[in-house]
Formats: sequence, structure tokens, C-alpha cells
Amino acid sequence: MAGRELVNKDDPQVIEIWNLVFMQFNRKADGSLEKLSMNVIDTGMGFERLVRALQGKHSNYDTDVFQPIIKEIERLSNLKYGEKEETDVAMRVVADHIRAVSFSIADGQLPSNAKAGYVIRRILRRAVRYAYTFLNQKEAFLYKLIPMLVHEMGEAYPELAAQRELITRVMKEEEDSFLRTLSNGIKMINNAMDVMKKEGKTELDGTQAFRLFDTYGFPLDLTELICRENGYTVDEKQFAVEMQKQKERARNAAQVDNGDWVELQAGEQHFVGYDYTEYECHILRYRQVTQKKNTFYELVLDNTPFYGEMGGQVGDQGVLVSENETVDIIDTKRENNQSIHIVKKLPEHPEADFMACVDTDKREASAANHSATHLLDYALKQVLGDHVEQKGSFVSPDTLRFDFSHFQKVTDEEIRQVERLVNDMIRQDIVLEEFRETPIEEAKKLGAIALFGEKYGDKVRVVKFGPSVEFCGGIHAHSTGHIGMFKIISEASVAAGIRRIEAKTGKECEELLYQFEDGIKAIKALFNNAKDLQSTIEKYINEHDAMKKQVELFQAEAVERTKEKLLSQVRVINGVKVFSAVLPVKPEVAKDLVFKVRAAEPEHSLCVVGSVFDNRPMLNVIISEDLVKEHGLNAGQLVREAAKLIQGGGGGQPHFASAGGKNADGISAAVDKVIELANL
Repeated sequence: MAGRELVNKDDPQVIEIWNLVFMQFNRKADGSLEKLSMNVIDTGMGFERLVRALQGKHSNYDTDVFQPIIKEIERLSNLKYGEKEETDVAMRVVADHIRAVSFSIADGQLPSNAKAGYVIRRILRRAVRYAYTFLNQKEAFLYKLIPMLVHEMGEAYPELAAQRELITRVMKEEEDSFLRTLSNGIKMINNAMDVMKKEGKTELDGTQAFRLFDTYGFPLDLTELICRENGYTVDEKQFAVEMQKQKERARNAAQVDNGDWVELQAGEQHFVGYDYTEYECHILRYRQVTQKKNTFYELVLDNTPFYGEMGGQVGDQGVLVSENETVDIIDTKRENNQSIHIVKKLPEHPEADFMACVDTDKREASAANHSATHLLDYALKQVLGDHVEQKGSFVSPDTLRFDFSHFQKVTDEEIRQVERLVNDMIRQDIVLEEFRETPIEEAKKLGAIALFGEKYGDKVRVVKFGPSVEFCGGIHAHSTGHIGMFKIISEASVAAGIRRIEAKTGKECEELLYQFEDGIKAIKALFNNAKDLQSTIEKYINEHDAMKKQVELFQAEAVERTKEKLLSQVRVINGVKVFSAVLPVKPEVAKDLVFKVRAAEPEHSLCVVGSVFDNRPMLNVIISEDLVKEHGLNAGQLVREAAKLIQGGGGGQPHFASAGGKNADGISAAVDKVIELANL
């Protein structure tokens, strides 16, 4: 074989494949190609394809990577794989998607309506739809496959077993939610088909199909399937038009135009922010960025103390100072493992010597909040259990937010225990122990907590505050005493099995205490600065409840008297007893009154009561059942028409309806109009 060409390099197919796997160029903003300094080959030979080759199978789904899950789908669905093409496709989709979603949830990415979370939600809903349509699964089904997935892959990926309960709960909740969407969507399609049948149409309007998809998450292919089964089609062209409009709206809203980097100097960036907040530097390169008609610039410095947003901690702000000018750095992002400094205007002399200065007040506040999240993580594990795992965080100078796995509401007592633990570590003023460039195995021996899904190199940074030891690249306080104080302000659920705590530290905590103090003082002033505020408030509440009961008793007596007066003023029109009045009472009193009248006169009766309270008119109409059934009277129709006289609207059932309006002067005419429309 030596010296022989194995492939024909001039073959167009060979050239196409070569271009796909051999990466040679960088495409610039203007579309031109720039030769890469090093070429890369991507074979696309993933794990599943490798297994298929080793096991001699024709499909990835025939390998032992997928077959156990497919057999479990067979068992749960009572269907056979290999007998029907659409069933086979559905089983393959479910088997594939269950893995993607489960690993993503274990990795900390929950389904949502934004960014990566939206991708996970779409993948899961696609699997649910296939199971619903082709596997006859009308109830949550996918979550039942998780035990088999854990059994097959849990040894290689222990995070699956560790997060099994979370994955199960999240997946079942998502399935239940989407199945309700499917149910509602089917009802809407059925209603649309009823209308089309009456109008003699055979095609569902594409705009309506898109509304089902966009607003209710109802997929087009399922809409088409249901319509096709009932002899209808869907206007796909109009659907595509609406979809394109939406894409253009989204593109215009989020469009970012990045210019090419302008190189000023060669070299790499060095981050010095762990040790310095000011440092001499030069601009290596910059580029112009336009987003939503706003233009700003991104700068890369050779030496920078600015921390780029990462790991939930916001980026630093500050200034870039030269002999001739000062440029504000409004934010710092992280890109390609380096800090990107955001400025509104480009320095007049970008080649000058600069001093990069971080806003230390904001830096220290962010650092305190970041360190507090580490203490919070430790305290939650101590109070709630070792199952607690961080699922996300946000750290800014003003606040901290911490998401963690837990399956029930954290009680007030548990929150207080957590706060006490954190504040105790703050009072101890535990000094930060920092281990930079630590071999990852050595870091694990230190007991450092790593987040599943985070990419760590051979060497990592470990941050230690006493018993709290974590992998972390963020900025921290020099000791826990710098945090000042810690106070949880809220705890709530953000997803199935995921809770969120928001808290304050330092000065923000101090301001929070002042707000509480001012609030208590204001409440005391309302109660004549009572010494025992709680007892005083309890006394007022008890007195209020007693008076409320008296008022309700007087009101009931007044309604009873008014009812008797109405009954005594009955008018009989063609055998129908008509009761009417306009009263200055609350709406609920008027409603109670008409029901009492009908209870006293349950046959051949019509009662109309108009009321005015706070200059707001209200109309109540009640009709006996025999008049509804035998004479076709409808309270809803009567009240809708009469409500025009009070510049309002309303409706209800055939036997009872009500309407509100704006024109109190028209209420008497509205009452008379109801009786006129009844055509007795």
C-alpha cells in the first residue's frame, strides 16, 4: 500500500467530507476567511457510534447503550419494538431524549423558558409528544424510565444516582404541565374544527395554528395530525409566515453585531485580581459591538485586576486611567477564559499606558456576598442534610441568591438555624485559606466540593473558610468578619425539587434592619405608642371581629326587612310576580337579597335589584326555574342588554346574572329595561 493514494482527492464527495472534518479558517465579521495558525480535525466519532462499530450493529439504538431503555419502554407501554415504524421512531426518540434531559438536570440545568433551559424543555416536550401520540401514554410516562437509566449508567455517572429524586420530580412536573397543555390544545383544535364544519371550511388557518404553538406550546405536527384524522388540513404557508415574523422580532430584539478585533499588541492576558485592585496595563486588542442600536467597545488588557462575570458573580466595574483621560469600565464579561472590559467610548489613545482601577466598594460587597454563599451552602447541608446541592447562584454588590436541591419548604425554624450557623462563622472571623493551582486530586483530598458539570482542569483553585471548602474561581472576602452580618429575606420554590434563598449581608443588612425598625415605629404610632404592641394589636383584632359580626347581623336583619318590603310590593304581570327596587347598598347585599326573594317565591317570579355603592352601579337579575325552562327567559341576555344604560356589561347563567357599570344615573332605567325586555 506504500505510495498509493487511498482516496481520490479530486472527488467532490471527498472534498466535501474533508471540508467538514478539517477546520482551516476563521470567518471574520465581513465574511472573509482568515487562515488558522493550527488546523483541527473533527471525525464526529462519538461514543455511541464507536459502540455500534465494536458491536457490529446497524444502528446506535441496537447497541446495549439504548436497548435496556427501549425494552423498559416496551414493558411500560405494552408495545413491541420492531413491529411498526412510527412506534419504533417514538421509542428511539424517548430513549434518546430521556438521557439528554436527565443528564442536563443532574448537571444543574433545569427546564425553563429561557436560553439553555428552554432547549431542555423543548427536548423533553418532544419526547412527551411522541409518547402521547404513538405510545398511547396520556399520563406522565418518561419519569418512570429513570430507574432503568440509573441502573445502566449510574456506575459510570454517579451524579445520576445522587440526583435521582430531583430528576424524577422535575421530569414528572414538566410532563404533567405539558400534558395539560396538550389537553387544552386538543380542546381548542376541536372547537376550531367545529367552527370550520359550520362554515364549510376544510383548512385550519395558519395564524390560529401558530397561536396554538407560540402561546400554548402546542406543536404544529400534532395540530396537523389531529386535523388530518378528522379530514382537515392546516395552512402551513401562513404558519411559516407567522413563524418567520416571530424569528425576525426575536432577531431584531437580540441582534448583536460584533466587529473584528483590532490588534494593538501581541501577548496574552494575565489576571491579577486575586491580589490587586489596581494594576498597570496596556490594551492588547479591542472591537466595536452594536446591540439594539447601542454601540460600545470591548477591550482586552495585558494585565487586569477586573474579575469577569462567571460562576454567578457579576463582573467588576471601575476605570481605566492614563495621563490624559479616564474611561469608565461599566462591566466585565468572561470570554475564552479572559476578562473582556466593556466601555461606552474607546480611549482617544488606546496605545497609551493605563492604570486599571477596580471600584473597591462594589468589589468588596460582591466578595462578601460570594463568601456568604459558601457559608450558606455549608450551613444548609448541616441543617437540611447532605442531599443539598448547589443548583445556581447570583452574587452582586447588593444581594445574593442561592438555588439548591431540597424537596420541601424550608421551615422558619430551619431558616433561623441556618442564619445562626452563618452568623456564628462570621463572628469567628475565619481567615480565607486559598489554594491556587492545586492538583485536582489533592483538592479533592482537602474535601473541596465540586459542582457536577463544571469543567475543571488538572489544577484548580480551592477556597476554604474553616469547615467550608469549595472549588471556586471567584473573588472572596479576606475573612468572614468582612461579611458583617447575614440575613435571609426570602425562601421559595423555583422548580420541582429546587428552592431559592435570597439574602443580604453587610451594609445592605444594616439598611434592612433600619427598614424593620422604621416599620415597627410607624405601627406603634398607629396604636398610640403602646408598650406591649402585640397585645394591643390582638385586642384591636378581637374588637374588630366582634364588631364585624354585629355588622353582619345588622346587615342580615336589614336584608330580611328589605326582602319583606319587596315581597309586599309585588306586581303581577300576566301571572308572573315581578319584584324590583333600586337600593343604596353594597353589591354583595343586593345579590343576597335577590336570592332570598326567589327562595320566598320560587315559582313564576322575576326579581331585579339595582344598587349603587361608592357611585358604582350594579344590576342583579334572578328568574325562577319554571320561567327559564317553560318561557325561555334568560337572565344573562337580559342583563347584558340592560347594562348598556349604566355604561357597563356583565352576564351569568339563565337563572341569575349581574352587571356592573359606570353611569349610576342610569340604574333605575336599567331595572325598568330588564322588565321590558322580559316581555311579560
